[in-house]
Amino acid sequence: MTKNDVVSSSKMYGVPLYGAAWIPSSASSAAMKSYVVLAGGGGEGRSGIPNALLVSEFDFPSNSLADQPVAKLGTGSDLPYRISVHPQGEGLICALPNSCRWFEWDPSSDNNGSLNLKTSEKVLEQLEDVGQQLALAFNQEGSLLAVGGEDGKLRVFKWPSMEIILDEATAHSSVKDLDFSPDSKYLVSVGSGSGRVWDMTSSTSIASLSKENGDMFGFCRFSHNDNQVLYVTAMTDRGGNIVKFNTSSWKRLKSKQIVRDPISSFSVSDDGNLLAVGTIEGSILVISSTSMQVQTIIKKAHLGLVTALTFSQDSRALLSASMDSSVKVTPITEKEDSGGNFWITVFIILLAAVIYFALQEEGASFIKSFSLTARRE
Repeated sequence: MTKNDVVSSSKMYGVPLYGAAWIPSSASSAAMKSYVVLAGGGGEGRSGIPNALLVSEFDFPSNSLADQPVAKLGTGSDLPYRISVHPQGEGLICALPNSCRWFEWDPSSDNNGSLNLKTSEKVLEQLEDVGQQLALAFNQEGSLLAVGGEDGKLRVFKWPSMEIILDEATAHSSVKDLDFSPDSKYLVSVGSGSGRVWDMTSSTSIASLSKENGDMFGFCRFSHNDNQVLYVTAMTDRGGNIVKFNTSSWKRLKSKQIVRDPISSFSVSDDGNLLAVGTIEGSILVISSTSMQVQTIIKKAHLGLVTALTFSQDSRALLSASMDSSVKVTPITEKEDSGGNFWITVFIILLAAVIYFALQEEGASFIKSFSLTARRE
């Protein structure tokens, strides 16, 4: 069902955006305020468009983004291409063209209670001169950091010591995405070829994610509830699909085509109930994780491809960003699961049929008994 009437808050901040994330509430001294961080810019050329990290405020009661960012930190000629926010509110890591840099929140310099951002004195020496990194991920506790490069190299570090525990030079020809399991036992990486599952205790690859029908894997996310599911987006000649894998056997459970356009971004809500995809045509789709049915479609949510997509920590809102310089926050409303309703309807119909035939049989028995009694009389 198309829902272009969904009331979203959208702003244009003047730079093409490549990364977006919600900032943990622990990062700010203003407990009642919500913030998002954005990354983008014009790159190394002389476009006149600056490269920067932006912080903007979002007000949940009024469902509105700030007209202008509350903080802006330039990155010079380096385009901030990927970001990952530390889950405990310490700061964020940003992938630049040839290295990764650590940035910290700066609540001490609040301007009217707004959150600021500053370059950290902490230098990530292990991630200097490593080329473009395409995927960054912290585990849920913030004690591990995984980094995947355009060159196919995968690294996992203990955080904040930066002690390396996994260093795989040929994980893929190019690493597209990474995600840790909720218990931090496993890391999944996708790129060229099959997806790979890495055991964090032994620092080895223990399984591969099977591909079918010419699948091209794009993004991977674990569900954070108890259903033991990994979701992977896959492009086929028919369109964008979401594949479910069991996280014990690592076998495929189900594959469902979601959209005809290629998927350019992907997110799973923290409560595990919803999935969201962004497309290269700028549309956003919200999907039930149980039935895999599309609940909401926002066509042309952005004019350009959706580069980043992420649910808020409480799963109440969906943040999206685009190369068209727009950022949008879409409120999430709970809907009844159409798949669940279907089976409830089937159950009611079957129950009604059983009752009907039981009554019919009872009625026939009664008539037969009555007839025999009448004959005796």
